Amino acid sequence: MRPEHASLRVLIVLAAAQIIGWGSVGLTAVVAPLVAADLGMDLAAVFAGNSVRYATMGVAAPILGRAFVRYGARTVMIAGSALAGPGFVLLAAAHGPVAYLAAWTILGVAGCATLTNAASILLNEIAGHGARRAIAALMLATGLSSSLFWPTTAFLTGLGGWRATCLVYAGAMWFLCLPLYRWGLPPRVRPPTGAEPGPEVSALPQTSTFWLIACGITLNAFVTFGLSATLIELLVAEGLSRPEAVGYASMLGIVQVSARGIDFLGGGRWDGLTSGLFAGALVVTALILLAAGGGTPGAVMLFILIYGLGSGVLAVVRATLPMAFYDKAAYARAASRIALPLNLVTAAAPPILATILTTLGREAVLLLTAGCVLTATATFLALTRRRPKAETPAPLRV
Repeated sequence: MRPEHASLRVLIVLAAAQIIGWGSVGLTAVVAPLVAADLGMDLAAVFAGNSVRYATMGVAAPILGRAFVRYGARTVMIAGSALAGPGFVLLAAAHGPVAYLAAWTILGVAGCATLTNAASILLNEIAGHGARRAIAALMLATGLSSSLFWPTTAFLTGLGGWRATCLVYAGAMWFLCLPLYRWGLPPRVRPPTGAEPGPEVSALPQTSTFWLIACGITLNAFVTFGLSATLIELLVAEGLSRPEAVGYASMLGIVQVSARGIDFLGGGRWDGLTSGLFAGALVVTALILLAAGGGTPGAVMLFILIYGLGSGVLAVVRATLPMAFYDKAAYARAASRIALPLNLVTAAAPPILATILTTLGREAVLLLTAGCVLTATATFLALTRRRPKAETPAPLRV
C-alpha cells in the first residue's frame, strides 16, 4: 500500500477508533446516578473513577513510552484495545468500589496505549513534523465523541441497563477497535539497515527545553480541564441562574470544535509553538473579560467565544508542540513523559478548582487560572529561541 494512498485511510481508521474509545470511557457522564445507586456509592466516588483513569494513564505513560519506541504505536494500540475489553467486563461485574476502581485502573492503562497520545505518536511515526495537520484533523473528529456517545449510552442503558452497556463497549473494543488498528493501520516503517538516528532522535528528552515544553503544556491543561469541569459553577458564581449557566456552558464545546477546525485549516502555516502563544493570549483575555464583566450576558458570551477558541486550539497544541522540537522516536519518548504530569493534572484540576471556588470564591479561581496561563505562555516565549531550524517534513496528506 503506497503512503500517498494510506493517509486518508489512516485518518478514517484512527478517527473511528478514537471516537469509540473516548465515547465509551465517557459513559459515567450518563450512567453515574445508576451506578451510584447500584453500587451503594455517592456520586463523587463514581466520578472518581475518571480521576483514577487519568492518573493511571499518567503513571503508565513513561513505561509505555519505551514500548512505543521499540514496537511502534500500532502494536501498542492493538494490545491496548485487547486490554480495554476486560476493563469494561470488570466494570460490568463490579458490585463495590474496589472492583469499580480496579476496572478504571485497567481502562487507564488501555487508554494510555490507545487514546490521543498514542494516535499522535502513530501519525508522527508516519509523517514526522508533517503530521501536525493530520493530528488537528483527528482532534476535530474526536471532539464529537461525547455528542455521539452520550445519546448512544443513554439508548443502550435504556435497553439493558448500565452493566449491559459496559459489555457492549467491551465488545466494541475487541470487535471494532482492535480490528481497525490491526488491519486498518500500516505497520511501522523502520529506517534502512545501517541508518543511524540523528541526535534529536537518539537523545533522551531530559533537557531544559523538554521541561519548558512539559511545564507549558501541563499548566495550560490544568486550566482547560479544571474550568471545563467547574464552568457551570463558575458562571453561577458570576451571578447567572443555573439554567443560564448551563446554556452558556453548553456552547463551549461547539466553539472549541470550531477552533480545532480553524487550526486544522491553518495547520500548514504555523507550528504548535506559534499556536500555543496565540491561544494563551486568547485565554488570558477571556479570563480578564469575565473578571471585569460582572456577569453580564455580553461579557459571558465574549468569554465563552474567546475562551472556547483559545482552549480549543490548546487541545491541539498539547499533541503538536513537542513535534516542533523532536522527531520520530524522540517525539514518542517526549510525548509519553509529558503524559505523566499532564494526566495527573487532568485528574487533579477539577477538584482543586472546585475547592478554591467554594472556599475562596470566583476571584481566586480567575486569578489562579490566569496566572497559570501567563506562566505557560512565558515558557512558550522562552521556547521560541530554542526552536530548531526549519526542516522539510513529509506531510501526511489529508
